[in-house]
Amino acid sequence: MIRALALEDIKAAEGQLTTLLNELFSLPIEALRINLDKYSLNSLNGFFSSEGKDYFFKFHQEEGEEAMRGEYYRADILAHAGLPVDQPVHMSTLPGEQVLVYARRSDPRFSDLLYELDFANDPVAVARAVEAEADLNDHLLAVAINSLHPITPAQSRAEPIHRLFHERLIDPETGAFPGGRYKRFYVGKRFLLPGGLTLTWEEIAHARPVINGLAYQRTLEEIFALAHQRFQPEALADAGGVVAHGDAHNANVWYERGRDKDRLCFFDPAFAGSDVPSLLAEVKPTFHNIFAHPLWLYSASIVSERYAASARYEDGKLIIDTDWQPSSLRKALLKAKAEHFWKPWLRHLKSKGMLPDDWEDVVRIGLFLSPTLVMNLNAGEGADLHNPVSSAIGLAVALTAASRPLEGSDLISDFFDSIRPDGASS
Repeated sequence: MIRALALEDIKAAEGQLTTLLNELFSLPIEALRINLDKYSLNSLNGFFSSEGKDYFFKFHQEEGEEAMRGEYYRADILAHAGLPVDQPVHMSTLPGEQVLVYARRSDPRFSDLLYELDFANDPVAVARAVEAEADLNDHLLAVAINSLHPITPAQSRAEPIHRLFHERLIDPETGAFPGGRYKRFYVGKRFLLPGGLTLTWEEIAHARPVINGLAYQRTLEEIFALAHQRFQPEALADAGGVVAHGDAHNANVWYERGRDKDRLCFFDPAFAGSDVPSLLAEVKPTFHNIFAHPLWLYSASIVSERYAASARYEDGKLIIDTDWQPSSLRKALLKAKAEHFWKPWLRHLKSKGMLPDDWEDVVRIGLFLSPTLVMNLNAGEGADLHNPVSSAIGLAVALTAASRPLEGSDLISDFFDSIRPDGASS
């Protein structure tokens, strides 16, 4: 795979991509450069020139992709619904050769801008970024309300967004559970945590989580089992479908600066659709744009320079303590997401009789699966990018996303209380 080759020999990968793009689009490719990008966990992106013009490309190549169904790139669906989306000038939707080519922009991606602002003292820039986020969510809400409609289980099953969740829990060919990334990352593996603590999968999977002094309802095994059941594509049809990008983490969002205010614009709608299950549409952006920051998911190698974590295994409990928390910027983005999208959206679903009783579980499962299935959070056997400190922080965040504490409250539970359509806490 070219993506795998890029990790070992970037020049060789650039050579193969140059040949591929030339064959796909009959373009003379010059000066192709792969961007070493911490956000592109399942793809490659970069730049090239052709006949005096500069381009940006994004290339998907993922395990099991050949067996997946449907078209990958559907920018026209979003554009027709009125969402801000950058249209590619060239695209390939062939299995194993999923490529989008855009005219090169000078705009930064929103992810890069926010990465700088996490640790900067720039209240004006922060305020403009949060305002742009709020405006985008007002737009997302309007499109969701206008496009909401009942969908059948078959319509839900056909949506590509399930590749981000359910299809990473199972074997893509046989449907066996556990399978996919879940099995490859975690099942049967040994886990390495701070202080030299090593746990088997059986130990960590059945351990009762205690995070920063709060005991939580669900173990890892219970969460994954519930995810397999509730995130069956057919089961998610119960809350209707909407037009949505589905994978709008901020590395897929341009930040367009304006004179008085700034604007956000999507690109790479690989998982967009017109029948996206309504509770799933904004789950991944909510996690990846807020709770994955600062640093721990995308910049694991420098986490221990800023944060500390400890872990113990006692009496069947996994006890993790850490001083990590989202920055003030991410908390402001979370408030904008809650007020400008989630609360009015849940209220609208409830008014239409389309909000399932277990809506909080559905959203929580999606938040949990977003980090655990996008990257291997295990720092032990089979580790990719994580180290014991970032692994402990990652597991702590994922576990607190998946269920409420038995007593007390945390940031994520406070978020759910703030968006509850009836205004009552759980």
